[in-house]
Amino acid sequence: MRLSHLRKWAISLPAAFLAAAVLIGINEAGYFRSHESLQNLTVTYQTRTALDKLMQQIVDAETGVRGYLLTGDEANLAPYQQATASINNTIDELRSIYSIFPEDLQTSSLLGREVAKKLNEMEISIQLRDQGFEGAWRYLISNPIGQESMASIRKLSNELVAHSNERRMYNESEILRSLTVARIGIATVSVIGLLAFYLYLRQSHKITDLMRREQEMLKSERDRLEDLVRSRTTSLGELATHLQQVREDERSHLARELHDELGALLTAAKLDVARLKSKIDMTSPDIAARVQHLVETLNSGIALKRRIIEDLRPSSLSNLGLNASLEILGKEFAASSNIHVELDLETVDVPEPTQIAIYRLIQESLTNIGKYAQANNILISLQSHPTHITIQVKDDGVGFDTQRVNPSSHGLVGMRHRVETLGGRLSITSVLGKGSLVSATLPQIKTIAIQALPPLTPSSPPTA
Repeated sequence: MRLSHLRKWAISLPAAFLAAAVLIGINEAGYFRSHESLQNLTVTYQTRTALDKLMQQIVDAETGVRGYLLTGDEANLAPYQQATASINNTIDELRSIYSIFPEDLQTSSLLGREVAKKLNEMEISIQLRDQGFEGAWRYLISNPIGQESMASIRKLSNELVAHSNERRMYNESEILRSLTVARIGIATVSVIGLLAFYLYLRQSHKITDLMRREQEMLKSERDRLEDLVRSRTTSLGELATHLQQVREDERSHLARELHDELGALLTAAKLDVARLKSKIDMTSPDIAARVQHLVETLNSGIALKRRIIEDLRPSSLSNLGLNASLEILGKEFAASSNIHVELDLETVDVPEPTQIAIYRLIQESLTNIGKYAQANNILISLQSHPTHITIQVKDDGVGFDTQRVNPSSHGLVGMRHRVETLGGRLSITSVLGKGSLVSATLPQIKTIAIQALPPLTPSSPPTA
């Protein structure tokens, strides 16, 4: 289908361009032909004007001469003198005009000779009148030769006027023909242009409809993929939440097992060593040293067991509450890292899962600070508000570029997932050289009746 549309486009667009080119060509050709015809018309009108002017000048000259011959008054020669002064210029003008019309060049030359002959005749008549030859100038006036000369001038002038009229009519017909051709060409090209425009609109409509259908298909596919991604994301979120819960359950189970089973074994071993000390010879330096080493080893094992249990499942969280657990966590971190930890903790009433999430968030933040921050001071803040809880862990370390942090970092992903699972938001800001801030906001949910994990009460002697 798209190939068919492209082919139609390939036809309609060149057709439109071709129609435009033809229209321009017709207009240009009509313009040049009309311009040439108008120039010829101008020359024709100039010719007609010059001929009329020449005839008027000859008539004026002849009238002046006749008046002078009849009256002897020289004032009557003024028209003659004015006419003769202009006739030569008019003859030159005609000669220049007819140089581009070879067919009339001979007639115009004859006209010039007849005009010169007539002027010569009039000049002779004046001279004879001035010299007192009454009979001679009267003869010239009455002589038909002068009339014939004037008739010849009129005849030649009329021939030239007739030829000029023919050229005028021809040029007018050429202009009319050019206008007609331009009219027909413009009408034809306009029809072609309208047809091309119609095809363009038709193809545009089809393409628009095709694009709309494709967009609908893409939207449908996008919605399907979004639903699929949303479903998969929900499933992955539920799986991650389940794995976190399973992890916490496993940690609790392992902590109880270590406390109950390993604690009992270590306590029993320590009691056995105490009994053996009363029955063996402790005066021997070698035996005393070995017994003391065994006691210290058992005490180290018991301390390691306690640390492992506290990391897996802090007993203080179940026995003492969230704030006391955080205080213990801060003091232990400060002692092990030599970093000053300041706590600003408000009492919050939240369910146990939220308490665990807050504890793990602060625990993970302290771990990252101890590994990378090179900080001297840490501020842990827990604030309770009517609708939400804010948790902040701020340090004065070297900071880092948050844009270059690997988004798939397990610690960050775990922290963010814990917070978002509870309906909260997690943000991490940092400035190079000015430390970092981990901030979380959790909704304020009052404690509800839930089955808490049993406290880590010792099942063996309290000495462990």
